[in-house]
Amino acid sequence: MKLRHVMIAVALLAIAGLTLFAFRPRAIQVDIGTIRRGPLQVTVDVEGKTRVRERHVVSSPLAGTLLRPRLRAGDCIDANAVLAQLRPVAPPLLDVRTKAEVEARARSAADATRQAEATLARARSLSELATREMTRARALSASGGISKDALERAEFEASARGREVEAAEHALGVARHDREVAQAALLQTRGPTRASEQWNITSPVSGAVLRVLQENEAVVQPGTPLFELGDVEHLEVIAEVLTTDAVAIHPGAPVIVERWGGPKPLRARVRRVEPSAFTKVSALGVEEQRVNVLADLEDSPEALEGVGDGYRVELRIVVADIEEALLVPVSATFRRGAAWAVFVLASGRAHLRELQLGRRNENDAEVFGNASAGEQVVLYPGETLRDGARAEPR
Repeated sequence: MKLRHVMIAVALLAIAGLTLFAFRPRAIQVDIGTIRRGPLQVTVDVEGKTRVRERHVVSSPLAGTLLRPRLRAGDCIDANAVLAQLRPVAPPLLDVRTKAEVEARARSAADATRQAEATLARARSLSELATREMTRARALSASGGISKDALERAEFEASARGREVEAAEHALGVARHDREVAQAALLQTRGPTRASEQWNITSPVSGAVLRVLQENEAVVQPGTPLFELGDVEHLEVIAEVLTTDAVAIHPGAPVIVERWGGPKPLRARVRRVEPSAFTKVSALGVEEQRVNVLADLEDSPEALEGVGDGYRVELRIVVADIEEALLVPVSATFRRGAAWAVFVLASGRAHLRELQLGRRNENDAEVFGNASAGEQVVLYPGETLRDGARAEPR
């Protein structure tokens, strides 16, 4: 009887043990990271594009017919090379009455010029005569042959005739200018401008043609853009950065240029952060304040072979470069109220711990105090994980 009771008790204890083992909380499988010491580089990652540093837009200097340019985008040019030829606009056609008036005005101006020439010749002759008479009067006055009044009248006459010559010369100049104006108006009656009357539009710099803005023959007005020129061996990078990120970027900051199409990243350095921002609507329809950041490429032209104006690149602008810091994986951190916290795995359990974080990048964050190198932390902690919960590496 006693043996039976013992066997029943053992069976009950075994059933109870199996029940407790079956329903006990299982350890949560988690991904593990490690707190470590190492360098930390903080960057602002943004898309950008290349562009020619010095861009020149060549415009039409006057109204006329632009002959079809032979240059195409990508052609190399030298300074003062002919880019295109411009034929001045032909004068408007005149009706019969206006044409007759213009021709008559031209003939009148020619006759007025000849009249002024004759008047000048007469004035010069009278001036020469007055000058000779004044010379004789001075000789006679010296010997007492004429009175002093007669000498003064001779000198006055010579002076007056000299001033008449000056007036006649000026009148001839006015007549000649009027004749030139009439002849210029007369050109309108001679039909269209000759094909040989052309202006050469030349390049102000040596480099390459970036864009041909007017590829066909057309009538253009003064100031019409025709060509964009630049030196593709002198490129810069421009990026539109959020103003909240731009406040940490300063001239001289190193830049890593990636995904530009080459085998390895390129080096660049920030030259300028423009002082004025602008509003841009993102792909999600959100208005953002952005500012242009300009960086100079530091690699040789050989390393940039194939890169042109307006090429897409990805930039990592370095805003902090710490040689050694205590680092925790960013994927292990989460907000707990106003503080940051992690789950530290120790003795098979996850322990909640608040941390003070500093600078961070996409992988690691700088941590101050309350942590030690080598401690294991839970990566991507889920909502089911609680302080003191059993956990084990996945």
